[in-house]
Amino acid sequence: MFSKKKHAGIQQTKLATLIAHDVRITGDLLFSDGLRMDGHVKGNVSGEAGTQTLLVLSDRGSIEGNVHGYDVVVNGRIVGDVIADHFVELQSNAHVTGNIYYQQLRMDCGASVDGKLTKRDAAQAATPILVSVADPARKAG
Repeated sequence: MFSKKKHAGIQQTKLATLIAHDVRITGDLLFSDGLRMDGHVKGNVSGEAGTQTLLVLSDRGSIEGNVHGYDVVVNGRIVGDVIADHFVELQSNAHVTGNIYYQQLRMDCGASVDGKLTKRDAAQAATPILVSVADPARKAG
């Protein structure tokens, strides 16, 4: 009866990169595999498209910009939208000011979101949610 339940959770477990708590980055950050962030980024943070990336933002870390990845675990502060192709976990110290797009969501007591929570299906997750202004497909013709 309960065997059809989907198993929620993180699929990538490898954290190949660490950004320490005393590191500040200004500019966009692109990563593959897994990234643990204890530091601060002023810019967008994105996992490599088409891969099962993992971003872990610790309670000491912060991001001012949009976040995109396959699995995203937040325990710090994000000012910007969070777009996860698979799973978002908001731990007890997570504070997100922006919208969150997810397939699966886990939110612990104490976490806060000032924005919309939007569930995406698998087909939506396969296509990017943000469209570039310079996209030629948007031109009227």
